[in-house]
Amino acid sequence: MDQLQLMQVFMRVAEMASFTQAATSMGLPKASVSESGQKLEQQLGTRLLHRTTRRVQLTQDGGAYYERCKDLLADFEEAQTMFSAKPESLRGRLRVDMSSGIAQNIVLPQLAQFTALHPMLEIELGSTDRKVDVVREGYDCVIRVGTLSDSSLIAKPLGQFVMRNCASPAYVAQYGTPQSVTELATHRLIHYVPSLGGTSSGFEYIDSASGQLLNIAMARGLTVNNTDAYLAACLHGLGIIQVPEIGVREHLARGELVEILPHACAPAMPVNLLYPHRRQLARRLQVFIAWMEQLMLQ
Repeated sequence: MDQLQLMQVFMRVAEMASFTQAATSMGLPKASVSESGQKLEQQLGTRLLHRTTRRVQLTQDGGAYYERCKDLLADFEEAQTMFSAKPESLRGRLRVDMSSGIAQNIVLPQLAQFTALHPMLEIELGSTDRKVDVVREGYDCVIRVGTLSDSSLIAKPLGQFVMRNCASPAYVAQYGTPQSVTELATHRLIHYVPSLGGTSSGFEYIDSASGQLLNIAMARGLTVNNTDAYLAACLHGLGIIQVPEIGVREHLARGELVEILPHACAPAMPVNLLYPHRRQLARRLQVFIAWMEQLMLQ
């Protein structure tokens, strides 16, 4: 391997904390990945990685070298294409993660147009409710819906999702249509939590009189931890859900769901694109971010 490849392999091992996973993701033999790490340490005269039977961790020197590698490789990628304005000049892997709802309703329907413009890009798209470790798992960026927790990642706002309260016609036929939030005591709410065992905030809504965010605790007949299951449960008449409009627009149009309590919706949910702090972003990521901004405006 040349010096550039050694750095790329080292970064992947550091991000995935595993020689085996790094080798699999790069299509290389595990032995080659392990040997490249040893070779790099010999060249630099310092230990970069702590190796155990369970995982691989960066040493203090390894952490400093990792950050420097990110800048150097980003600069190298920019240098390779700085004189080419052609869209097809974009090369390399672009690994992104987003919710299944954003993937299905926003990105995938338009992705063919993006790949046609940039045919040399290799796109890895993850869509899961699990919050991935952006740095350790080697993601270029992730798209998150909702309030952000403190993070070392850089956040770029993409917009907001308007929320709707929905139920199925079968549910309404059985339990009736609530006309006010006070009637929710006799209704069923499908609860969503990121991890089972977590606490649901109940039915959330903005009070039209005070403008305050209020919560109504409702019995936990059904709790799910997956957005696909959340929607499916509602379609099957198991309860009320509070969901971004974009995820149920077609179901509402086809009459598979009906909107209830339109005057008592949850606040709009912010949508952000997050990426690791770098002195200069790779052009392929800059182009993807600009594309996502345009998609969110449609």
